[in-house]
Amino acid sequence: MTTARPALDPELRELLTGMPLMSQLTPEVLAQLRQLPAASVDSLLAHRQVNRREISVPAKDGAQIRLSVFSPANTDHTTAAPCVYWIHGGGMVMGDRFSQIDIPLEWLDEFGAVVVSVDYRLAPEATGTTLVDDCYQGLLWTAEHSEELGIDPTRIIVAGASAGGGLAAGLTQLARDLGAPAIAAQVLICPMLDHRNTTTSSRQYSGVPGVWTGEMNEFGWRAVLGDLTDDEVSAYVSPARAEDLSGLPTTYIDTGSAEVFRDEDTNYATRIWAAGGQAELHVWAGGFHGFDALYPQANISATARRTRTDWLTRLLLPNGSA
Repeated sequence: MTTARPALDPELRELLTGMPLMSQLTPEVLAQLRQLPAASVDSLLAHRQVNRREISVPAKDGAQIRLSVFSPANTDHTTAAPCVYWIHGGGMVMGDRFSQIDIPLEWLDEFGAVVVSVDYRLAPEATGTTLVDDCYQGLLWTAEHSEELGIDPTRIIVAGASAGGGLAAGLTQLARDLGAPAIAAQVLICPMLDHRNTTTSSRQYSGVPGVWTGEMNEFGWRAVLGDLTDDEVSAYVSPARAEDLSGLPTTYIDTGSAEVFRDEDTNYATRIWAAGGQAELHVWAGGFHGFDALYPQANISATARRTRTDWLTRLLLPNGSA
């Protein structure tokens, strides 16, 4: 077991002292966590001029997938807006479409973007490719209704955090292979990319309490994959398995130096470059998993969030206007 670990950012370390940490997840603990109050979007919308719609679209098996659509209320509707298609985190076993929604809502403020957030089904109730297929059906509906939603179909950004980042990566591979919908960019925030859980950072953050540990990661992947062998795992579920990372849209990846996903995330960026693609990678020194979502007020968090927004500004507003 590797015991040497990068030190936490001092401000984050102080903030973490008041948070209960775990090293493992069990079915019983997961059931308790799912009983906690769900994330609320109301307080985030209270000070914004936003129109909200709730949509249900059919999954491949006929189940209903819920989408929340947030649009700026003060737009003149003369120019089609960019779209952020948001996929929430939660280890693929918890969370809902409002989890971490404050992140894309900042981009609604900044760019007038329409935010579409998908409530994909969770493991272990849903397994295999079901989660990414749900995300795909929601994205397909969004692209097909772009005119109705006031969206520019050439400026659809797929974004997600943690498990949502991994699903965003798998969804982007799937859309590439199917030829549609067009995705302008993907934003992968501390993404969960590799079911094998064998990197140095996976070992560094096993056997110790944390926000998301190697043991918790194994639990999440088992919930999704069950007893599948490595050869049976789809790259759309575990994107690091993909042999070909060419033809992907421009990509933003960030992670912390003090987290379990550090090495699989940096490796994914390296492989995109090797395939001739474009990726921007940030490894935030002393950042633990999900630090900027948990503690957005910390200096390092504010910097990380601002850097992502600056990248999107260069992508979406190259001439300074939408």
